[in-house]
Amino acid sequence: MPTYNFRNKDTGEETELTMSMSELDQYKENNPHLEQFLTRAPGIARGHGSTRQFDSGFKEVLQKIDERTPGSELKKTSIQL
Repeated sequence: MPTYNFRNKDTGEETELTMSMSELDQYKENNPHLEQFLTRAPGIARGHGSTRQFDSGFKEVLQKIDERTPGSELKKTSIQL
């Protein structure tokens, strides 16, 4: 279930709530004193362009795909392997 962040417009207090997307609109309507805000989502990649670095979990997934795919060209095209 998704997690949403809210900030109290009066006090500045921040809260993190878990609810379904279908509940979100009703919650915001019932709580006009709160504003939803986004936080930076954890990324699996960092860097830009061809220098992008992936975390070790993603690298492992690429390696497994390469091992199980006959004729795979991942080793030739990916600097991550």
